[in-house]
Amino acid sequence: MNKINYSKETEKIIDGVRAGGRAPRLLLHSCCAPCSSHCMEYLREYFDLTVYYYNPNITEDAEYRYRLSEEKRLIAEYNRQVEEGDFAGMHSGPGARKIQILEAPYDPGNWALAVRGLEDCPEGGDRCRACFEMRLRMAARAAAEGKFDYFTTTLTISPMKNAALLNEIGMALSREYGVSWLPSDFKKRDGYKRSIELSRQFGLYRQDYCGCGYSKAERERAAKGAEGSKGT
Repeated sequence: MNKINYSKETEKIIDGVRAGGRAPRLLLHSCCAPCSSHCMEYLREYFDLTVYYYNPNITEDAEYRYRLSEEKRLIAEYNRQVEEGDFAGMHSGPGARKIQILEAPYDPGNWALAVRGLEDCPEGGDRCRACFEMRLRMAARAAAEGKFDYFTTTLTISPMKNAALLNEIGMALSREYGVSWLPSDFKKRDGYKRSIELSRQFGLYRQDYCGCGYSKAERERAAKGAEGSKGT
């Protein structure tokens, strides 16, 4: 079975958008400002873009609020660029559109229920799959209710996330909710590298774990292990 190049699939759809002359409405599920930085820069020239912030996996309230504030700050800066026509240091220009944000309820309790029994799964395993499906299901539902043309997620920009799995989930939900899924592998074509550059450019907070307590504990164990190996 041939491996799908999701980055090329994105480009095919964008080619169709260029030819059509109308900017489709896209709901972009965002996990955080750093990951969305390149995605928004890239997509805002072709789509009428709304960021959907739904991340109940972030189990600490202060962490959730800080990440959300950084998302809003970056969107405000991107919108300022559009208003002033100032795209210095950016890979997008006069064709860029302003970006909206839709904030979903913060419900870590429901997330805990969704991953119950999967607490001991390794990072990237069944717990992560349940998490992805919960977040993308809410995005699909919001896209259907808001009559968007497409929905997708910034999660594919991370080298730590399984882009094939995310696209598989997205396409299944697309069929269920009747909204087109925008396939993606945003890390490709130096997308992840660009997100790091933009994070530095805008001074964005870059966390070193996805947001859930299990991921945070795994990072802390890894850091302690690295410190221990240095001392031997």
